[in-house]
Amino acid sequence: MIDTLALLTSILTITLRAGASLIYGAIGETYTERSGILNLGVEGMMLMGAVTAFATAYYSGSVWLGLLVAMGVGATLAALHAFLTVTMRANQVVSGLSITLFGTGLASFLGERLGPASNNFNLVGMVGPRFSPIEIPGLSEIPVLGAFFKQDLLTYALFLLVPLAWAYLYKTRNGLNLRAVGESPQTADAMGIDVIRTRYRYTIVGGMLVGLGGAHLSLAYAPGWSENITGGRGWIVIALVIFAMWNPARAVLGAVLFGGINAVQFRLQAGGATTIPSAYLNMLPYLVTIAVLIAMTWWEALSHRIGAPAALGTPYTREDK
Repeated sequence: MIDTLALLTSILTITLRAGASLIYGAIGETYTERSGILNLGVEGMMLMGAVTAFATAYYSGSVWLGLLVAMGVGATLAALHAFLTVTMRANQVVSGLSITLFGTGLASFLGERLGPASNNFNLVGMVGPRFSPIEIPGLSEIPVLGAFFKQDLLTYALFLLVPLAWAYLYKTRNGLNLRAVGESPQTADAMGIDVIRTRYRYTIVGGMLVGLGGAHLSLAYAPGWSENITGGRGWIVIALVIFAMWNPARAVLGAVLFGGINAVQFRLQAGGATTIPSAYLNMLPYLVTIAVLIAMTWWEALSHRIGAPAALGTPYTREDK
């Protein structure tokens, strides 16, 4: 029994840590899409957040400065997306995919080129400052539930961020204004809400959180930099937002599901408890996420529940009123 409880505690610990970056990204993307802006640049923004956070922390010795830089990079890329889609009224899908391609390529370039070129220096495999797990005495010893108290600071921060994000969206006037812009920008504009400013604001805030999610990967979950460190998590984030029906609290369930499957397959490989090839086990979290997304979409259609914001992906100017 003790070994079983220890195993469950270990799996839950990894689950929470693996899902943290997804939760940051999902909350950010939820706020962006609630304003009516579809951002498919999440993968590129997370990669840029990861590489700039680690590089900054490594050279400066400060993980906090690394976080600020990652958030700034995410905000900058998000502001570019907002300029193209809100001001220039460019196609949101094309703009988002362009940012993903740009971010992926630039992150790879920076990861290989940072440092003295004469030494063929790169950040792969290097270990610098990091957010190490902090165990809370007493609470961390509780079987299974103790996993919640063996996390790094960025994961602990989510215990506060998730309820605050939900309360802001559904219990404040600003949250109501945000949802109004995403549902009907014409009506929101008629009520005196600045649609353009709102879309800019929440696209940039969303980008900051996405960048923070990337920073968690390289400074806490798997400290260091490696090629494609996100492993497609940016695309999982977009799927989680749909799975959560644009509710930041429900996004946690999807992130924990992904993290849990990831933790189980990791334990199976590490313990040699299965003969299934590792490549198939690595696919498992993504396959389960896709299956759940299909099931949720089907259930949503049958139950006629509220779906995406009505104005999602639709550009707006005052002349449209």
